[in-house]
Amino acid sequence: MTTSLTTLRILLLLAILSFYDATILKAQNTADGIVVIINEEIILKSDVDREVVNYIQQASLQGNRVPFSEELWYQALESMIDNQVMLIQAKIDSITVSDDQVNRQMDMRIQDLISRAGSEQALERAFGKSIIELRREFRDQFREQMIVSRLQSQKLTEITITRPEVMGFFNAIPKDSLPIIPERVALSQLVVKPEQSKDARNAALKKATILRDSILAGANFEEMAIRHSEGPSAPRGGLIPLIPLNDLVPEYAAAASALSTGEISEVVETAFGFHIIRLNQRQGDQIETNNLLIKIDSEQFDDEGAIQRLNTLREEILSSDKKFEEVARELSEDPNSAPAGGRLYNPMTGERLLGIQELDPALYRIVLLLINEGDISEPKPFTLTDPSETRAFRIVKLDRLIPEHKANLTDDYIQIEQIALQRKQDRMLLEWLREIRSTVYIEYFIDTTPSQTLSRL
Repeated sequence: MTTSLTTLRILLLLAILSFYDATILKAQNTADGIVVIINEEIILKSDVDREVVNYIQQASLQGNRVPFSEELWYQALESMIDNQVMLIQAKIDSITVSDDQVNRQMDMRIQDLISRAGSEQALERAFGKSIIELRREFRDQFREQMIVSRLQSQKLTEITITRPEVMGFFNAIPKDSLPIIPERVALSQLVVKPEQSKDARNAALKKATILRDSILAGANFEEMAIRHSEGPSAPRGGLIPLIPLNDLVPEYAAAASALSTGEISEVVETAFGFHIIRLNQRQGDQIETNNLLIKIDSEQFDDEGAIQRLNTLREEILSSDKKFEEVARELSEDPNSAPAGGRLYNPMTGERLLGIQELDPALYRIVLLLINEGDISEPKPFTLTDPSETRAFRIVKLDRLIPEHKANLTDDYIQIEQIALQRKQDRMLLEWLREIRSTVYIEYFIDTTPSQTLSRL
Protein backbone atom coordinates (compact mmCIF):
# COMPACT_ATOMS: atom_id res chain seq x y z
CA MET A 1 0.00 0.00 0.00
CA THR A 2 1.42 3.37 -1.01
CA THR A 3 0.98 5.50 2.09
CA SER A 4 0.99 8.88 0.36
CA LEU A 5 -1.77 7.90 -2.03
CA THR A 6 -3.82 6.15 0.64
CA THR A 7 -3.79 9.13 2.98
CA LEU A 8 -4.72 11.50 0.16
CA ARG A 9 -7.63 9.50 -1.31
CA ILE A 10 -10.35 11.39 0.56
CA LEU A 11 -8.91 14.69 -0.67
CA LEU A 12 -8.71 13.35 -4.20
CA LEU A 13 -12.34 12.25 -4.32
CA LEU A 14 -13.40 15.84 -3.73
CA ALA A 15 -10.96 17.22 -6.31
CA ILE A 16 -12.55 15.72 -9.46
CA LEU A 17 -11.92 17.69 -12.65
CA SER A 18 -14.47 18.32 -15.36
CA PHE A 19 -11.89 17.56 -18.03
CA TYR A 20 -8.78 15.42 -18.70
CA ASP A 21 -5.32 16.75 -19.36
CA ALA A 22 -4.68 15.74 -22.96
CA THR A 23 -0.94 15.34 -22.43
CA ILE A 24 -1.60 12.80 -19.68
CA LEU A 25 -4.06 10.76 -21.67
CA LYS A 26 -1.78 10.64 -24.73
CA ALA A 27 0.73 8.75 -22.65
CA GLN A 28 -1.73 5.87 -22.24
CA ASN A 29 -3.90 3.76 -24.48
CA THR A 30 -7.07 5.79 -25.05
CA ALA A 31 -9.25 2.70 -25.43
CA ASP A 32 -11.16 2.07 -22.21
CA GLY A 33 -11.52 -1.39 -20.75
CA ILE A 34 -11.43 -3.56 -17.63
CA VAL A 35 -7.99 -3.64 -16.02
CA VAL A 36 -8.80 -5.55 -12.80
CA ILE A 37 -11.65 -7.65 -11.41
CA ILE A 38 -11.98 -7.87 -7.61
CA ASN A 39 -14.63 -10.42 -6.65
CA GLU A 40 -17.70 -8.92 -8.32
CA GLU A 41 -16.28 -5.41 -8.69
CA ILE A 42 -14.36 -4.07 -11.71
CA ILE A 43 -11.85 -1.28 -12.20
CA LEU A 44 -11.75 0.38 -15.61
CA LYS A 45 -8.74 2.00 -17.19
CA SER A 46 -10.69 5.27 -17.23
CA ASP A 47 -11.17 4.96 -13.46
CA VAL A 48 -7.41 4.80 -12.95
CA ASP A 49 -6.84 7.63 -15.42
CA ARG A 50 -9.26 9.77 -13.47
CA GLU A 51 -7.57 8.91 -10.18
CA VAL A 52 -4.18 9.95 -11.58
CA VAL A 53 -5.56 13.22 -12.93
CA ASN A 54 -7.17 13.91 -9.55
CA TYR A 55 -3.89 13.28 -7.75
CA ILE A 56 -1.94 15.57 -10.08
CA GLN A 57 -4.57 18.32 -9.75
CA GLN A 58 -4.62 18.03 -5.95
CA ALA A 59 -0.82 18.27 -5.87
CA SER A 60 -1.08 21.37 -8.04
CA LEU A 61 -3.49 22.97 -5.54
CA GLN A 62 -0.82 22.43 -2.88
CA GLY A 63 1.85 24.04 -5.03
CA ASN A 64 3.55 20.82 -6.14
CA ARG A 65 4.13 19.79 -9.75
CA VAL A 66 3.75 16.01 -10.20
CA PRO A 67 4.50 14.73 -13.74
CA PHE A 68 2.63 11.76 -15.16
CA SER A 69 4.52 8.47 -15.17
CA GLU A 70 3.83 4.78 -15.58
CA GLU A 71 4.82 4.24 -11.95
CA LEU A 72 2.28 6.82 -10.76
CA TRP A 73 -0.44 5.15 -12.85
CA TYR A 74 0.29 1.72 -11.33
CA GLN A 75 0.47 3.19 -7.84
CA ALA A 76 -3.01 4.62 -8.34
CA LEU A 77 -4.26 1.24 -9.58
CA GLU A 78 -2.83 -0.64 -6.61
CA SER A 79 -4.25 1.91 -4.20
CA MET A 80 -7.70 1.47 -5.76
CA ILE A 81 -7.39 -2.32 -5.43
CA ASP A 82 -6.34 -1.98 -1.80
CA ASN A 83 -9.31 0.29 -1.19
CA GLN A 84 -11.77 -2.19 -2.72
CA VAL A 85 -10.28 -5.10 -0.78
CA MET A 86 -10.64 -3.17 2.48
CA LEU A 87 -14.25 -2.30 1.63
CA ILE A 88 -14.95 -6.01 1.25
CA GLN A 89 -13.30 -6.67 4.63
CA ALA A 90 -15.21 -3.79 6.23
CA LYS A 91 -18.49 -5.32 5.06
CA ILE A 92 -17.49 -8.62 6.67
CA ASP A 93 -16.67 -6.75 9.89
CA SER A 94 -20.01 -4.82 9.73
CA ILE A 95 -18.30 -1.42 9.71
CA THR A 96 -20.59 1.46 8.71
CA VAL A 97 -20.77 5.25 9.02
CA SER A 98 -23.88 7.37 9.50
CA ASP A 99 -25.15 10.11 7.17
CA ASP A 100 -24.44 12.68 9.88
CA GLN A 101 -20.82 11.55 10.17
CA VAL A 102 -20.39 11.73 6.40
CA ASN A 103 -21.89 15.24 6.29
CA ARG A 104 -19.63 16.53 9.06
CA GLN A 105 -16.48 15.12 7.50
CA MET A 106 -17.44 16.44 4.07
CA ASP A 107 -18.00 19.90 5.55
CA MET A 108 -14.52 19.85 7.09
CA ARG A 109 -12.88 18.65 3.87
CA ILE A 110 -14.71 21.19 1.71
CA GLN A 111 -13.68 23.99 4.05
CA ASP A 112 -10.08 22.79 3.74
CA LEU A 113 -10.34 22.90 -0.06
CA ILE A 114 -11.95 26.36 0.08
CA SER A 115 -9.07 27.64 2.21
CA ARG A 116 -6.57 26.22 -0.28
CA ALA A 117 -8.43 27.73 -3.26
CA GLY A 118 -8.91 31.09 -1.53
CA SER A 119 -12.71 31.30 -1.61
CA GLU A 120 -15.86 29.33 -2.41
CA GLN A 121 -16.12 31.05 -5.77
CA ALA A 122 -12.49 30.22 -6.63
CA LEU A 123 -13.05 26.56 -5.79
CA GLU A 124 -16.19 26.40 -7.91
CA ARG A 125 -14.43 28.09 -10.83
CA ALA A 126 -11.47 25.72 -10.54
CA PHE A 127 -13.60 22.59 -10.80
CA GLY A 128 -16.55 23.80 -12.82
CA LYS A 129 -19.00 22.60 -10.17
CA SER A 130 -20.87 24.20 -7.32
CA ILE A 131 -20.02 23.09 -3.80
CA ILE A 132 -23.45 21.54 -3.53
CA GLU A 133 -22.79 19.54 -6.70
CA LEU A 134 -19.45 18.37 -5.30
CA ARG A 135 -21.15 17.18 -2.13
CA ARG A 136 -23.90 15.36 -4.02
CA GLU A 137 -21.61 13.77 -6.61
CA PHE A 138 -19.04 12.36 -4.22
CA ARG A 139 -21.08 11.48 -1.16
CA ASP A 140 -20.98 7.70 -1.76
CA GLN A 141 -17.27 7.70 -2.58
CA PHE A 142 -16.54 9.78 0.51
CA ARG A 143 -18.55 7.33 2.61
CA GLU A 144 -16.44 4.46 1.27
CA GLN A 145 -13.23 6.24 2.23
CA MET A 146 -14.55 6.88 5.74
CA ILE A 147 -15.41 3.18 6.08
CA VAL A 148 -11.91 2.21 4.94
CA SER A 149 -10.39 4.74 7.33
CA ARG A 150 -12.43 3.33 10.21
CA LEU A 151 -11.35 -0.23 9.33
CA GLN A 152 -7.70 0.85 9.30
CA SER A 153 -8.13 2.74 12.58
CA GLN A 154 -9.56 -0.35 14.26
CA LYS A 155 -6.59 -2.35 13.04
CA LEU A 156 -4.15 0.33 14.24
CA THR A 157 -5.60 0.29 17.77
CA GLU A 158 -4.56 -3.37 17.98
CA ILE A 159 -0.92 -2.44 17.30
CA THR A 160 1.01 -1.22 20.34
CA ILE A 161 4.69 -0.85 21.16
CA THR A 162 6.60 -1.54 24.36
CA ARG A 163 9.36 0.53 25.94
CA PRO A 164 11.99 -2.14 25.15
CA GLU A 165 10.91 -2.02 21.50
CA VAL A 166 11.28 1.79 21.47
CA MET A 167 14.70 1.58 23.06
CA GLY A 168 15.75 -1.14 20.63
CA PHE A 169 14.58 1.02 17.71
CA PHE A 170 16.52 4.02 19.01
CA ASN A 171 19.68 2.09 19.86
CA ALA A 172 19.73 0.63 16.36
CA ILE A 173 20.22 4.12 14.93
CA PRO A 174 23.96 4.87 14.43
CA LYS A 175 25.06 7.61 16.84
CA ASP A 176 26.34 9.77 14.00
CA SER A 177 22.96 9.44 12.28
CA LEU A 178 20.79 10.61 15.17
CA PRO A 179 18.50 13.39 13.93
CA ILE A 180 18.61 16.97 15.15
CA ILE A 181 15.34 17.78 16.89
CA PRO A 182 14.31 21.34 15.98
CA GLU A 183 13.19 23.91 18.53
CA ARG A 184 9.82 23.06 20.02
CA VAL A 185 7.30 25.01 22.06
CA ALA A 186 4.18 24.43 24.12
CA LEU A 187 1.60 27.19 23.69
CA SER A 188 -1.78 28.31 24.99
CA GLN A 189 -4.14 30.93 23.60
CA LEU A 190 -7.08 33.04 24.75
CA VAL A 191 -9.47 34.14 21.99
CA VAL A 192 -12.03 36.96 21.95
CA LYS A 193 -14.45 37.69 19.10
CA PRO A 194 -15.37 41.34 18.50
CA GLU A 195 -19.03 42.15 18.76
CA GLN A 196 -20.86 42.75 15.53
CA SER A 197 -22.01 46.25 14.78
CA LYS A 198 -25.76 46.58 15.30
CA ASP A 199 -25.87 49.14 12.50
CA ALA A 200 -24.36 46.63 10.05
CA ARG A 201 -26.91 43.96 10.97
CA ASN A 202 -29.82 46.36 10.69
CA ALA A 203 -28.58 47.60 7.31
CA ALA A 204 -28.35 44.05 5.93
CA LEU A 205 -31.82 43.17 7.24
CA LYS A 206 -33.29 46.35 5.75
CA LYS A 207 -31.73 45.61 2.35
CA ALA A 208 -33.02 42.03 2.36
CA THR A 209 -36.50 43.22 3.31
CA ILE A 210 -36.58 45.78 0.46
CA LEU A 211 -35.46 43.14 -2.04
CA ARG A 212 -38.13 40.71 -0.82
CA ASP A 213 -40.78 43.39 -1.22
CA SER A 214 -39.60 44.01 -4.79
CA ILE A 215 -39.83 40.29 -5.60
CA LEU A 216 -43.33 40.08 -4.12
CA ALA A 217 -44.26 43.12 -6.24
CA GLY A 218 -43.28 41.25 -9.43
CA ALA A 219 -39.51 41.59 -9.81
CA ASN A 220 -37.85 38.49 -11.32
CA PHE A 221 -36.22 36.44 -8.55
CA GLU A 222 -33.35 35.20 -10.72
CA GLU A 223 -32.48 38.67 -11.98
CA MET A 224 -32.58 40.09 -8.45
CA ALA A 225 -30.33 37.28 -7.20
CA ILE A 226 -27.80 37.84 -9.99
CA ARG A 227 -27.69 41.56 -9.26
CA HIS A 228 -27.86 41.59 -5.46
CA SER A 229 -27.16 38.17 -3.90
CA GLU A 230 -23.83 37.77 -2.10
CA GLY A 231 -23.94 33.98 -2.04
CA PRO A 232 -22.02 31.51 -4.29
CA SER A 233 -25.23 30.64 -6.18
CA ALA A 234 -25.74 34.25 -7.38
CA PRO A 235 -24.37 33.65 -10.95
CA ARG A 236 -27.02 30.92 -11.35
CA GLY A 237 -29.81 33.24 -10.31
CA GLY A 238 -29.62 31.85 -6.78
CA LEU A 239 -30.47 28.32 -7.90
CA ILE A 240 -29.62 25.55 -5.43
CA PRO A 241 -30.36 22.22 -7.20
CA LEU A 242 -32.08 19.30 -5.50
CA ILE A 243 -30.33 18.65 -2.20
CA PRO A 244 -31.25 16.75 1.00
CA LEU A 245 -32.65 18.98 3.72
CA ASN A 246 -29.97 17.64 6.09
CA ASP A 247 -27.29 19.24 3.89
CA LEU A 248 -28.67 22.74 4.50
CA VAL A 249 -28.15 24.83 7.63
CA PRO A 250 -31.08 24.22 10.03
CA GLU A 251 -32.66 27.70 9.74
CA TYR A 252 -32.64 27.58 5.93
CA ALA A 253 -33.98 24.00 5.85
CA ALA A 254 -36.79 24.79 8.30
CA ALA A 255 -37.91 27.90 6.40
CA ALA A 256 -37.72 26.25 2.97
CA SER A 257 -39.53 23.07 4.00
CA ALA A 258 -42.44 25.16 5.34
CA LEU A 259 -43.05 26.78 1.93
CA SER A 260 -45.44 25.73 -0.80
CA THR A 261 -44.09 25.31 -4.32
CA GLY A 262 -43.39 28.75 -5.79
CA GLU A 263 -43.83 30.53 -2.45
CA ILE A 264 -41.38 33.19 -1.23
CA SER A 265 -40.16 33.00 2.37
CA GLU A 266 -39.91 35.74 4.93
CA VAL A 267 -36.39 37.08 5.45
CA VAL A 268 -34.50 34.21 7.13
CA GLU A 269 -31.39 34.77 9.25
CA THR A 270 -28.57 32.21 9.42
CA ALA A 271 -24.92 32.43 10.41
CA PHE A 272 -24.19 33.47 6.81
CA GLY A 273 -26.56 36.45 6.74
CA PHE A 274 -30.14 37.10 5.62
CA HIS A 275 -31.83 34.88 3.03
CA ILE A 276 -34.85 35.19 0.76
CA ILE A 277 -35.91 31.70 -0.35
CA ARG A 278 -38.19 30.44 -3.11
CA LEU A 279 -39.18 26.77 -3.09
CA ASN A 280 -39.18 25.35 -6.63
CA GLN A 281 -39.86 21.65 -6.06
CA ARG A 282 -39.75 18.91 -3.46
CA GLN A 283 -38.87 15.24 -4.01
CA GLY A 284 -39.02 13.23 -0.80
CA ASP A 285 -36.51 14.76 1.61
CA GLN A 286 -34.84 16.76 -1.17
CA ILE A 287 -35.72 20.28 -2.23
CA GLU A 288 -34.77 22.68 -5.00
CA THR A 289 -34.72 26.36 -4.09
CA ASN A 290 -33.57 29.75 -5.24
CA ASN A 291 -31.69 31.77 -2.66
CA LEU A 292 -30.89 35.48 -2.38
CA LEU A 293 -28.33 36.14 0.36
CA ILE A 294 -27.42 39.48 1.91
CA LYS A 295 -24.40 39.28 4.20
CA ILE A 296 -23.75 41.46 7.21
CA ASP A 297 -20.81 43.76 6.54
CA SER A 298 -17.88 41.85 8.05
CA GLU A 299 -15.84 45.04 8.37
CA GLN A 300 -18.21 46.64 10.85
CA PHE A 301 -17.02 45.03 14.09
CA ASP A 302 -15.87 46.53 17.37
CA ASP A 303 -12.23 45.46 16.96
CA GLU A 304 -10.93 47.99 19.47
CA GLY A 305 -13.29 46.70 22.12
CA ALA A 306 -12.02 43.12 21.68
CA ILE A 307 -8.38 44.25 21.75
CA GLN A 308 -8.94 46.29 24.91
CA ARG A 309 -10.64 43.34 26.60
CA LEU A 310 -7.66 41.09 25.81
CA ASN A 311 -5.19 43.70 27.05
CA THR A 312 -7.08 43.91 30.33
CA LEU A 313 -7.08 40.12 30.75
CA ARG A 314 -3.37 39.96 29.90
CA GLU A 315 -2.47 42.56 32.53
CA GLU A 316 -4.60 40.82 35.16
CA ILE A 317 -2.86 37.49 34.51
CA LEU A 318 0.65 38.98 34.55
CA SER A 319 0.07 41.06 37.67
CA SER A 320 -1.97 38.67 39.81
CA ASP A 321 -2.32 35.04 40.81
CA LYS A 322 -4.78 34.35 38.02
CA LYS A 323 -3.73 31.40 35.88
CA PHE A 324 -3.85 31.74 32.11
CA GLU A 325 -5.47 28.32 31.67
CA GLU A 326 -8.26 29.11 34.13
CA VAL A 327 -9.10 32.42 32.42
CA ALA A 328 -8.93 30.79 28.96
CA ARG A 329 -11.19 27.94 30.04
CA GLU A 330 -13.76 30.42 31.35
CA LEU A 331 -13.58 33.28 28.84
CA SER A 332 -11.90 32.14 25.60
CA GLU A 333 -14.27 32.05 22.63
CA ASP A 334 -12.37 29.42 20.65
CA PRO A 335 -14.37 26.18 21.04
CA ASN A 336 -11.36 24.05 20.07
CA SER A 337 -8.87 25.23 22.68
CA ALA A 338 -11.01 26.73 25.48
CA PRO A 339 -12.03 23.38 27.09
CA ALA A 340 -8.32 22.53 27.45
CA GLY A 341 -7.53 25.84 29.13
CA GLY A 342 -6.34 27.33 25.86
CA ARG A 343 -3.68 24.65 25.31
CA LEU A 344 -2.74 24.06 21.69
CA TYR A 345 -2.06 20.55 20.36
CA ASN A 346 -0.83 19.07 17.12
CA PRO A 347 -4.15 18.14 15.43
CA MET A 348 -2.59 15.09 13.74
CA THR A 349 -0.71 13.57 16.67
CA GLY A 350 -2.30 15.17 19.72
CA GLU A 351 1.19 16.14 20.89
CA ARG A 352 1.57 19.17 23.17
CA LEU A 353 5.03 20.22 21.93
CA LEU A 354 4.94 21.87 18.50
CA GLY A 355 7.89 22.27 16.14
CA ILE A 356 8.41 25.99 15.75
CA GLN A 357 9.02 25.66 12.01
CA GLU A 358 5.72 23.77 11.65
CA LEU A 359 3.59 26.56 13.13
CA ASP A 360 1.29 28.45 10.80
CA PRO A 361 2.81 31.80 9.73
CA ALA A 362 0.62 33.95 12.00
CA LEU A 363 1.41 31.89 15.11
CA TYR A 364 5.10 31.66 14.14
CA ARG A 365 5.39 35.46 14.04
CA ILE A 366 3.84 35.69 17.51
CA VAL A 367 6.13 33.04 19.01
CA LEU A 368 9.27 34.76 17.70
CA LEU A 369 8.55 37.66 20.05
CA LEU A 370 8.12 35.42 23.13
CA ILE A 371 11.52 34.99 24.80
CA ASN A 372 10.92 33.37 28.18
CA GLU A 373 8.56 30.69 29.40
CA GLY A 374 5.46 32.43 30.80
CA ASP A 375 5.60 35.35 28.36
CA ILE A 376 2.21 36.41 26.93
CA SER A 377 1.89 38.14 23.56
CA GLU A 378 0.07 41.33 22.70
CA PRO A 379 -3.40 40.84 21.12
CA LYS A 380 -3.15 39.68 17.50
CA PRO A 381 -5.77 38.87 14.80
CA PHE A 382 -6.92 35.25 14.74
CA THR A 383 -8.96 33.29 12.20
CA LEU A 384 -11.47 30.84 13.64
CA THR A 385 -12.20 27.54 11.88
CA ASP A 386 -15.95 28.25 11.74
CA PRO A 387 -16.50 29.75 8.25
CA SER A 388 -19.38 31.87 9.50
CA GLU A 389 -17.30 33.43 12.31
CA THR A 390 -13.79 34.03 11.06
CA ARG A 391 -12.99 37.29 12.84
CA ALA A 392 -11.31 37.21 16.25
CA PHE A 393 -8.27 38.29 18.28
CA ARG A 394 -6.05 36.30 20.66
CA ILE A 395 -3.21 36.47 23.14
CA VAL A 396 -0.69 33.59 23.19
CA LYS A 397 1.31 32.27 26.18
CA LEU A 398 4.66 30.48 25.88
CA ASP A 399 4.29 27.56 28.29
CA ARG A 400 7.51 25.70 27.48
CA LEU A 401 10.55 26.11 25.21
CA ILE A 402 12.92 23.29 24.21
CA PRO A 403 15.92 24.45 22.15
CA GLU A 404 17.24 22.57 19.12
CA HIS A 405 19.27 19.47 20.11
CA LYS A 406 20.38 15.98 19.04
CA ALA A 407 17.68 13.38 19.67
CA ASN A 408 17.87 11.49 22.97
CA LEU A 409 15.56 9.20 24.91
CA THR A 410 15.37 11.53 27.90
CA ASP A 411 14.01 14.62 26.13
CA ASP A 412 12.41 13.05 23.09
CA TYR A 413 11.00 9.70 24.19
CA ILE A 414 7.47 10.55 23.05
CA GLN A 415 8.64 11.56 19.56
CA ILE A 416 10.88 8.51 19.23
CA GLU A 417 8.06 6.28 20.46
CA GLN A 418 5.72 7.74 17.83
CA ILE A 419 8.24 7.14 15.05
CA ALA A 420 8.92 3.58 16.20
CA LEU A 421 5.19 2.88 16.52
CA GLN A 422 4.52 4.35 13.07
CA ARG A 423 7.18 2.09 11.54
CA LYS A 424 5.68 -0.93 13.27
CA GLN A 425 2.14 0.02 12.21
CA ASP A 426 3.19 0.52 8.60
CA ARG A 427 4.87 -2.87 8.55
CA MET A 428 1.99 -4.72 10.18
CA LEU A 429 -0.66 -2.96 8.07
CA LEU A 430 1.14 -4.11 4.93
CA GLU A 431 1.25 -7.67 6.26
CA TRP A 432 -2.45 -7.50 7.16
CA LEU A 433 -3.35 -6.12 3.74
CA ARG A 434 -1.45 -8.95 2.06
CA GLU A 435 -3.42 -11.42 4.17
CA ILE A 436 -6.85 -10.04 3.29
CA ARG A 437 -5.85 -9.65 -0.38
CA SER A 438 -5.10 -13.39 -0.42
CA THR A 439 -8.73 -14.08 0.55
CA VAL A 440 -10.15 -12.03 -2.34
CA TYR A 441 -10.34 -12.96 -6.03
CA ILE A 442 -8.18 -10.52 -8.00
CA GLU A 443 -7.56 -10.87 -11.73
CA TYR A 444 -5.44 -8.47 -13.80
CA PHE A 445 -6.20 -7.81 -17.46
CA ILE A 446 -3.04 -5.75 -18.07
CA ASP A 447 0.67 -6.44 -17.97
CA THR A 448 1.78 -5.45 -14.46
CA THR A 449 5.37 -6.55 -14.82
CA PRO A 450 6.89 -3.12 -15.64
CA SER A 451 5.65 -1.47 -12.49
CA GLN A 452 8.02 -1.52 -9.54
CA THR A 453 5.09 -0.83 -7.25
CA LEU A 454 3.91 -4.43 -7.69
CA SER A 455 7.15 -5.96 -6.39
CA ARG A 456 5.74 -6.17 -2.88
CA LEU A 457 3.08 -8.60 -4.11
